Amino acid sequence: MTILSIQSSVAYGHVGNSAAVFPLQRIGVEVWPVHTVHFSNHTGYGAWRGMVFSAETVAEVIQGIEERGVLHECDGVLSGYMGDASLGEVILDAFNRVKKANPSAVYCCDPVMGDVERGFFVRPGIPEFMRDRAVPAATIITPNQFELEYLADRAVTDLESALASVDQVMVCGPSVVLVTSLRRRDARGDQIEMLAVDSGGAFTIETPLLPVNVNGAGDMTAALFFAQLRKSASIQIALELTTGAVFGVLEATVAAGAREIQLIKGQESIANPSRRFQAARVR
Repeated sequence: MTILSIQSSVAYGHVGNSAAVFPLQRIGVEVWPVHTVHFSNHTGYGAWRGMVFSAETVAEVIQGIEERGVLHECDGVLSGYMGDASLGEVILDAFNRVKKANPSAVYCCDPVMGDVERGFFVRPGIPEFMRDRAVPAATIITPNQFELEYLADRAVTDLESALASVDQVMVCGPSVVLVTSLRRRDARGDQIEMLAVDSGGAFTIETPLLPVNVNGAGDMTAALFFAQLRKSASIQIALELTTGAVFGVLEATVAAGAREIQLIKGQESIANPSRRFQAARVR
């Protein structure tokens, strides 16, 4: 399996491609990383150095890959944080090129826009681009609860409203939705959930809420779920394998007392999760 991953990159720490590429490689997936930025570290530190690549530069890199005559080998395109709507158009064009070369290829969009604690943290215009252009073009989307609420234009407070919101978004185009960081009033307060839905059903999975607040876990989750779904064609299996891998890495992060997710220390959990969480069918 080969995935074209168009995301940010950092030298220190793990977000964007720096959080997605190694986990994918660790489960045997070939990755073509195309970087949209290259920073010294993620912006959560408040200070960083590096550069944002222009949409033209990103498009040129993708064109160079196409000129190698290998796009037919690509099974899917993965995207995450978009710094500008013009970059989003480049990503959609890249998927169209891949799809032309390999009609079975799919697009997984992690519609990064904000979260419950911070609200929106992207440039003006990005939420609208995600809602109106990226999400309808995607096969798979992986919003967090805040992003799902924006896409569906309704509050998510319980399982019923979560499922209704997912159904509403799926009408726009995506055939698979993974909701991350789901906290609802009709669930246990010491747990955190994910919800996966496709035309065949819906599953939730819960894990203990760990005392950790790091960047990059969502990027790793989207990448692994995408790959595991392509491998298994089962949202239940993909959900369980992804959850076990991410939880193992977060446990290693807590044990290390680190601010960055510990991909290297937790790498065995990525390939062979030692703890298997069971997904529950809810529809």
